[in-house]
Amino acid sequence: MALRVYNTLTREKSDFETIEKGKVRMYVCGPTVYDSAHVGHAMSALVFDVIRRYLIYKGYQVQYVMNFTDVDDKIIDRANRLGIEPIELAEKYINEFKKDLESLNILPATEHPRATEEIDEIIGMVQTLIERGAAYEVDGDVFFRVEQAKDYGKLSGRKLEEMNAGSRIRVDDRKENPMDFAVWKLAKEGEPAWDSPWGPGRPGWHIECSAMNLSHLGQQIDIHGGGNDLIFPHHENEIAQTEAITGKPFARYWMHNGMLQLKGEKMSKSLGNLVPIKEFIEQHSGDVMRLMVLTSHYRSPLTFNNEVIEANERALERLASAKRPAMPEAKGAPGDVLDELTKQVETTRQAFTDSMDEDFNTAGALGSIFDLVRMINLARSKGATDAQLDPAQQTLTELTGVLGLKLETDQKTSSSADAFIDLLVELRQELRQEKNYALSDTIRDRLAGLGVIIEDSAQGSTWRWE
Repeated sequence: MALRVYNTLTREKSDFETIEKGKVRMYVCGPTVYDSAHVGHAMSALVFDVIRRYLIYKGYQVQYVMNFTDVDDKIIDRANRLGIEPIELAEKYINEFKKDLESLNILPATEHPRATEEIDEIIGMVQTLIERGAAYEVDGDVFFRVEQAKDYGKLSGRKLEEMNAGSRIRVDDRKENPMDFAVWKLAKEGEPAWDSPWGPGRPGWHIECSAMNLSHLGQQIDIHGGGNDLIFPHHENEIAQTEAITGKPFARYWMHNGMLQLKGEKMSKSLGNLVPIKEFIEQHSGDVMRLMVLTSHYRSPLTFNNEVIEANERALERLASAKRPAMPEAKGAPGDVLDELTKQVETTRQAFTDSMDEDFNTAGALGSIFDLVRMINLARSKGATDAQLDPAQQTLTELTGVLGLKLETDQKTSSSADAFIDLLVELRQELRQEKNYALSDTIRDRLAGLGVIIEDSAQGSTWRWE
């Protein structure tokens, strides 16, 4: 089965075909670094990390670029309020974000370009746009002329005349069209500025990403990713200005993740409901955040609340339970159980690939992994030895690794909980030997209510997470 990917531009799935065989050029919009990154940023970073990991698993060589917007109105405003230089503020949050990515086990990008490092490229691009009639200068500002982009709106599905009619953009009488956007801004007093043919200024937001794409990946790329809040105007404007310069289709596949919602509300600064990544990691494993993303399709909105977090902590414990060694007294599982375990390994591998090949259906892929987890735990309860469990456990490690799961989360809590459960199971075994079935059944039922399943066999009693 070929890998099929949903393309925001075409609004349909199609077979994944790269510009250069066996290689993927992939660009993902990174954060504007004026504050601590929050779990919404984590969702987008995790989504595209999993996509990247699976492409590598499929044998592709992936060049992965994630940028930092390190000059922007928000950065300047916050730096002014704090009384520090904008570049100092940006540097602080770039370093913090890199630590956040590491805590979430996100693979380092091939390159992390910054807008301030691309100024010469940006100025050259703006000059080209002006020469081709795609942009015009007014009082030191340079605007992109949207009407010259005949298919402007093709990514978002909007028509220019409808955008003009319903525009809420603050009217600038100097613009030829209200939807024209700045590719170069005249610097105000006290702002970071670079010399240009139009006077001291700085780049507009949209032109920054186009410049970093062209500098680091070339005129055409395979995948351009980001949150679906970037479809318009950011990615729409990227397409317009980049294709006006190159005359070529910009990206083959436009991929967008859904938004994270806190208790059903979209997360935003204005609502004050953002949870910093570092705050989440202080209380939970990075694997918990990753599982939350994996259990939903990447294009769908994802609810973030305590119930969801707790459910994924339990799911993580179930996954980790399959990595436990054989029972100390294990003498080997029956042949039919081992046959089923071997069969499940192959079934899981195929189901995992089938799900991921269908537009990176991580929820389906996880389902197949949990089928393997159940079979591993069953084989253990039937007396399977470490050698008999090893092939299935290696497959589990391999496939969860493709999804970026370390299965090391909550080691302190998990190990203490495991020891306590072991003690209860041992106590229950003694109660059964004393024929105190009422109390032993109470222990079993109370543990079941906490998601712990006790399995009795001729070799003794074992337990696993449900």
